[in-house]
Amino acid sequence: MHEMAIAEGIRGVVEDAARANDVRKITRLRLEIGRFAGVEKHALEFAFEVVMRGCPAEGAALEIIDLPGRALCYDCMEEVEIMDRLDPCPKCGGGKLMPQGGDEMRIKDMEVA
Repeated sequence: MHEMAIAEGIRGVVEDAARANDVRKITRLRLEIGRFAGVEKHALEFAFEVVMRGCPAEGAALEIIDLPGRALCYDCMEEVEIMDRLDPCPKCGGGKLMPQGGDEMRIKDMEVA
């Protein structure tokens, strides 16, 4: 389950940010996760709860913001939103698409007390 490793990485970032800004309690953390990032959200939520024990984000609400998959269609030269990496272009039906986004994962912001 690589979601546990992701949660551990988030903890490191959270602890560093808390230390650098003299923050004792984080109440909410918002993550942006792309459609193609390969993250199982329910597993990440569970891992987050477990891994954050004993750190400033213990008990923090985790909000996951879904980012769409995007690709550039080489047939119509449009950037389009796609549901799956192998989908055809929704505008022209072409099959020559280059992914342009959707594999991101980042901490958008943290709410502190």
